Amino acid sequence: MRGPRFEIDPWAIRESGLDFDDLGVCEAVFALSNGHIGLRGNLDEGEPADMHGTYLNGLYETRPLPYAETVYGNPEDGQTIINVVDGKLFRILVDDEPLDLRYGQIISHSRALDMRDGVLRRELEWQAPSGRHVRVQTTRLVSFTHRSVAAFEVVIEPVGSPARIVAQSELVANEPVPERSGDPRAAAALAAPLKAELHGHHELRAGLLHSTHMSGIRLAGTMDHTVDGPPGTLTEIESQPDLARLTITTELEAGEQLRIMKVLAYGWSSRRPAAALRDQTEAALASAFRTGWDGLLTDQREYLDRFWEGADIEIDGDPELQQAVRFAVFSVLQAGARAEMRAIPAKGLTGRGYDGHTFWDQEIFVLPALTYTAPDAAADALRWRHSTLDLAQSRAQELGLRGAAFPWRTIRGQECSGYWPAGTAALHVNADIAEAVRRYLTVTQDETFAAGPGIEILVETARLWCSVGHHDAGGAFRIDGVTGPDEYSALADNNVYTNLLAARNLRLAANAVGRHADRAEELGVSDEEVATWRAAAEGMHIPFDAELGVHPQAEGFTRQRRWEFDPEDERPLLLHVPYYLLYSSQVCKQADLVHALYLAGESFSPEQKARDFAFYETITVRDSSLSASIQAIVAVETGHVDLALDYLAESALVDLHDMADNTDGGVHLAAMGGTWLAVVAGFGGMRDHDDGLAFSPRLPGGLDRIAFRLRYRGRRLRVEIGRREATYELLEGEELPIHHHGDWLKLESGAPVTRPLPPPLTPEPARQPPGREPARRAHGERVSVAPDE
Repeated sequence: MRGPRFEIDPWAIRESGLDFDDLGVCEAVFALSNGHIGLRGNLDEGEPADMHGTYLNGLYETRPLPYAETVYGNPEDGQTIINVVDGKLFRILVDDEPLDLRYGQIISHSRALDMRDGVLRRELEWQAPSGRHVRVQTTRLVSFTHRSVAAFEVVIEPVGSPARIVAQSELVANEPVPERSGDPRAAAALAAPLKAELHGHHELRAGLLHSTHMSGIRLAGTMDHTVDGPPGTLTEIESQPDLARLTITTELEAGEQLRIMKVLAYGWSSRRPAAALRDQTEAALASAFRTGWDGLLTDQREYLDRFWEGADIEIDGDPELQQAVRFAVFSVLQAGARAEMRAIPAKGLTGRGYDGHTFWDQEIFVLPALTYTAPDAAADALRWRHSTLDLAQSRAQELGLRGAAFPWRTIRGQECSGYWPAGTAALHVNADIAEAVRRYLTVTQDETFAAGPGIEILVETARLWCSVGHHDAGGAFRIDGVTGPDEYSALADNNVYTNLLAARNLRLAANAVGRHADRAEELGVSDEEVATWRAAAEGMHIPFDAELGVHPQAEGFTRQRRWEFDPEDERPLLLHVPYYLLYSSQVCKQADLVHALYLAGESFSPEQKARDFAFYETITVRDSSLSASIQAIVAVETGHVDLALDYLAESALVDLHDMADNTDGGVHLAAMGGTWLAVVAGFGGMRDHDDGLAFSPRLPGGLDRIAFRLRYRGRRLRVEIGRREATYELLEGEELPIHHHGDWLKLESGAPVTRPLPPPLTPEPARQPPGREPARRAHGERVSVAPDE
């Protein structure tokens, strides 16, 4: 863990100076994306770099998955995201000396990711070894309104004396990618993944067309420019199979400027021909140039203004946390805003960590935030899942099951995990997808989706559970031999999280069939099948340890060996301890049973939640960035409000502080979505039931105020939490009934409603494993409150 790296600003991530050792972290944090295309935050001049990265959502290469022994059901091929045609590059020469910050003198250097304008700005003053002094200002954006377009402005100005300037704007394919080794979380590097098909240039425009060797995806990248310089400025353009370059030469007097606008456009498909992709990028460029640089900036700001009106989170009392929470929300938006029928990877489009794969993170951590702030983006992500339903059905058949078995990790929809306790047994991902469908329909009341993709996903996942599980001699429905969310356990019987979410999945499917009888008939659902779903849900076995008074994470878990925690143990444990010991011990990588306390909270009494939470606090090491946010939510509900603040900060700062020492591979998108959850579902106490929204807000001692905004059923809502009271305001839309700590309220536009917060109580202290305590965030003593009755 490296600690603070960036200056504190409520609306920007700002860096002054340049630390070459932190290049990878900054490249991830300063990455720009709209969910469709992503540009890693590399320096404009290209070098030095930790890892070059331009990513197109859904564009991947296939690679074989090697096994020492053949096992039936394991996937033969994997998929990995690749760095495609890089158009971020601007080489600059000053009197024939290349601008490279490893040489000469950096007089000043700063970068700022502006989360209101949606741009990355950079200011550099550099003195070449010859003594020439130049100022370079760059601005880049990935457009939210023109989804295939990225744009740049570069301004070069000599300081103190004239200079000969050469600027080279480039498109480069097959940039060298460094190997990553020793960490199974890192991506597999592929050398030269693209083969050239076409290249060409005209005036200030050039393009390259490539395809992948194995996956058969074709991509086009095209760039065009405007150049504003003094008389005598010359331009020359060229193209080769893997390189297109516009060279601009000029002589600038002190105070004169060379200004370059560059627009990039990308198109890719496994089906469309080269001509169609070429025409697509040409059309995107034409639209962007018609809008112009100022228009692109205006469109970007207006898009984000609309977004923040229904998504902003305000935190008073901790400026760094305010910055980090906004960065989390902005990161979620960047990952999903224009993904449009493509997956949302675990790292977004900020790096090659996890090979660019999508996990259950999408549905359980990222989509809740998008559902309440950008519901169209959430719908698109679920429609992507639905588009892979045929692959999930084929996977279920391969495993000898009915229904659909969605993959543990994937890009296109095929299972890409060669580790069978996850790729085969982590079946909870299917219930996670059903839960995301439930939440989306509850929040939007989208009947078209409900009668289409929604019911199909619910029916096919319900069928899976009835073929996986079985009724025992006593009539209980059991789901044996599965892997739950906690990755330090595997192949256990009756994982509580899995069983409770599966039971809900079964009930949701049965209810959907009742509402859409015609669609159910088309899907071949009979009354007898629905009865089996309801019987399985009703009889779902939820293990309980009566001696300890807690729920085991899975059957028998509380009878396994206790882990001997040592504060000096190296972390994460999975890189230093055999899995056999982890799987057979009472140690949790992340919240599992605690996650069930949140998502299926209606299944537990307040007293039981408190006992379960306290028990699992003592054995959860948080070796996963997914854990802290869930622990924060349940910590608030069980009275440990200041502990929840510690966990919120851990989730929110995981990338800005590089707390896992691997942000160079991309931001932790689940932690970013989890940060939103920790604020809204944690301190806001929000729960989304069929009969409406319920809030049980609490404020930790370390903060003065929290406020957040939501979109819900065509309305915009603002919730503000103070020390003694909470205020609810309907900003837009028809009247809305809500719960406040169990009491009904009716909200009307323009008429805020304020209610007092219940008095606090002090529960028993929660204790973490030695050396695993979260960093303290709250000032003074911890503040605790009673669990809600």
